[in-house]
Parts: sequence; structure tokens; C-alpha cells
Amino acid sequence: MLRNTLLFIFISLSLLIFLAWIFSDIFLYLAFAIVLSSILRPLMRYLSNTQFFGLRMPKLLAVILSFAILTLLASSFVVLFIPLISEQVEVLSGLNYEGLYERFTTPLHNLEVFLISNDLTTQPGGFIVNSLKENIVEIISTIQFSNLLNAILSFTGQFFVGIMAVTFISFFFLYEMGSMRKKLIALIPNQYFEVTITAYNKIEKLLSNYLTGLLFQMFSIFSIAALGLSIVGIKYALTIALFAAVANLIPYLGPILGATFGVIVGVSTGVDITSFQSVLILFLKIVSVFGIVQIVDNVFLQPIIFSKSVKAHPLEIFIIIFAGASLAGIPGMVAAIPFYTILRVSFSELYEGYRSYNIFKIQKK
Repeated sequence: MLRNTLLFIFISLSLLIFLAWIFSDIFLYLAFAIVLSSILRPLMRYLSNTQFFGLRMPKLLAVILSFAILTLLASSFVVLFIPLISEQVEVLSGLNYEGLYERFTTPLHNLEVFLISNDLTTQPGGFIVNSLKENIVEIISTIQFSNLLNAILSFTGQFFVGIMAVTFISFFFLYEMGSMRKKLIALIPNQYFEVTITAYNKIEKLLSNYLTGLLFQMFSIFSIAALGLSIVGIKYALTIALFAAVANLIPYLGPILGATFGVIVGVSTGVDITSFQSVLILFLKIVSVFGIVQIVDNVFLQPIIFSKSVKAHPLEIFIIIFAGASLAGIPGMVAAIPFYTILRVSFSELYEGYRSYNIFKIQKK
């Protein structure tokens, strides 16, 4: 009956959510593996279907080569940050800290003199600087560096374990996708077969379009930002553009992070920070470039990616993204649209199945 079917669906979804909550790490590994395998699948299919010297590449070799190409691209991206990091280390090691301390405290001393001379305070001279020193020392003393080191080591270990787990799972998703899909299909009851297969195909198509759109968006933002920053003479234009492209995966917050990173890198590497005019000009250059990037992204790229690929209204996207942010922060913002797409298509096909496929009416007979 209809009531039993709805109860079965509700229990199944509740059980799935409960297991995802209990085994959150494994669930995240599976989610990342699905995304990674979806990105690599077109490349793997192209390599396995292409003939080299009259021979087709074995599927195992195509999967390994796909991961090798991805690793090469990721390594080349990391290489872009090495010169920037080394320069920042040189800048920090060459700073005149005594001079910076005097520059920083001089305005505070002038403020103290003004307050004392106008009888606005009864504190002795140097009270602002001394209070600031005491607060900084107190903050540093509260930091337990042993716990901080343990936290860093723990995060590093979890990060590399996560990479290995995602790579391992993605490898089998790519290599055994056909057999895994057949086993999953065999588990579907006959009365739900048509609606399930239809929903699966639609979800796969929409998510594939969404991921392809995201890659196109990242490439477009990287190209526009790199070209614009190079034209206005900003150092490490490619590095800033790459960071901005990756950060733009975070809806609404990503553009702010990209522009902020660009300003920090530009000010720390390409201008005299003691000159307010130079800093202002550099700031305006970087903000202008990222303003153009955002106009292109908001007017052309996002409508194509969000509205067209997942076939959802912009207002739906806006609400879903902020709902994901309230539930899981930045990861929730990134995963909100794919998760919403899966739920929307599933319930839509379930409703169509009730109207057209008569899957519920079969049980009444």
C-alpha cells in the first residue's frame, strides 16, 4: 500500500542519514571519491577508447594514467606557490623589527601625549603601549604549543590518510564501475526498477553537467584573473589567479577570499608598505581586476552552471547554499547544490512514478 511504501522510503532515508552521521569520515571519503571519479571518468573513457598503434589501452592502465595526469596537474599548481612562499620567508627574515616596532608605537605615544596634555586621562605615559604588551604576552602565554603541535600533526596525519582513502576508493569506482552498477541494479525490486533507473540517470547527468560547469568556471576565472593581474603589473599573477579560481568553489565567500589573498600577496611583494599612495594604487588595481572577474562570473558563468546544469531557479540556489552554510559551514556551502540536486530529482521521480509508472498501485493488487 501507499502508506507502507512511504514508510519504507522514510525508514530507508532515515537509516542512511543516521549511518552517514555515525560514520561521517567514511561518508566524506565516499563523497569525495564519487566527485573525483566523476571528474576522471571522461578522461579514463577517452584513454581506454583511443587506439595507440592499433591497440586499445587496457582499462587498468587508463585508470592509472588518469590518476597520473591529475597528480601532475596538482603538482604543477603547487609549484606555482613555491616562489611566493620562499619570497615571503625572505621578506620576514629581512624585516627590521625594531624599526617596525617604533613605527607602530609612535602613533600610540602621540595619542598618549594628546590625552595627557588635554587632561583626558590620569594614566602615566606609556600606558597604552604597556597595556598592549601585557595583552599580547598574556595571549601568547595561554597558547600551549605542545597541544598546537599535536593538533598540527594530527591534522597532517588525517589529511594524508584521507588522500589515500579517497584515491583508493576512487580507483575502484573507476575500474569496477560497470560491475558495481550491475550489482546495485540487481538489488532494486521490480516495482521500483523503472523509477530508480530513471532517477539515477537524471542525477548522473545533472551532476556531470554541474561538475563540468564548475571546471569551466574555474578555468574562466583563472584565465581572466591571470590576464588582468598581468596587465596591471601584479607579481605572482598566476598564483593569485589559481587561488581565486579554487576559492571560487565556495559560493559567495570564495570571491572575497580570492580578492583578499590577491591584496595581501600584492602588498607584501610588490609595493613599499610605508607609502600609503602606493598601497592604495595597488589595492585599486587588484580590486578592479577582481571586480571584472565577478561581473563575468555573476552575469555569464553562474547562470549557466547553476541554473542550466542543475535546472534550478537562482532563488532556490541562494536559499540552498545558505541552508548548507548554516548546517555545515563552508563544506556545506560547497556540497549544498549537488546534495539538493540528488534529493530534488529523487523526489521528483518518485512523484512521477506514482503518477505514471503506477508503482504504488501494483502493491494494491
